[in-house]
Amino acid sequence: MTAVASLTTFFSMRIDVITLFPRMFEGPLDESILKKARERNLVQIHLHNVRDHAEGKHRITDDRPFGGGPGMVMKVEPMVSCIEALKTPQSYVVLLTPQGKRLEQKVLQRLSEKPHLILVCGHYEGVDDRVRQLCVNEEISIGDYVLTNGAIPAMVIVDGVTRLLPGVLGHEDSMKDESFSEGFLEYPQYTRPEEYRGLRVPEVLLSGNHKEIAKWRQEMSLQKTRAQRPDMVQAAVDRNPAP
Repeated sequence: MTAVASLTTFFSMRIDVITLFPRMFEGPLDESILKKARERNLVQIHLHNVRDHAEGKHRITDDRPFGGGPGMVMKVEPMVSCIEALKTPQSYVVLLTPQGKRLEQKVLQRLSEKPHLILVCGHYEGVDDRVRQLCVNEEISIGDYVLTNGAIPAMVIVDGVTRLLPGVLGHEDSMKDESFSEGFLEYPQYTRPEEYRGLRVPEVLLSGNHKEIAKWRQEMSLQKTRAQRPDMVQAAVDRNPAP
């Protein structure tokens, strides 16, 4: 049994991130829910600099693309070497790339059920496609736009997956009621004071009538989704057509 395999035995999940810029993760991993989840051993998160697996005096990780074109491409050898040093039979390898399938809550839920994630961050003009062919289980994009590298998308996945792990959030219903979990946007939330600059908390939330509160929240959730994300409403209709 490898070191990685033995460690995953004692933790809910292990996440390894392969990147050229491990220091970009230092702030997010040491704050809030991610910090607490790591301290409680609910998740292990490890950062790996792909440059450590590059050969030669200068440890070069990129080169010009065959066929010409602007920019540089991440080399196949150091990327595959780093992935294979971490990979076990339980591993699931995700490449962060604009060409990947769009990230949604249901994707995060599925990833949170994996015992070991390896997140591969691209850079420059992308990664030699042989990395994908040899090592990658899934390609994911966090949206239809281009960022400098895959570090920030990897942080998004680490955060989104970690908060879904058992015991990470204080209340199990926190996940059920939030946006996207039930197919619609979350209803508006309020706390003290009851009035601020002429804006009052809706009376139904102060009534103590849980049935009416639940009805109001459901109506507000649907109303907000219709206004801001009509595509989600249509998707719900397509999933559950009228008889």
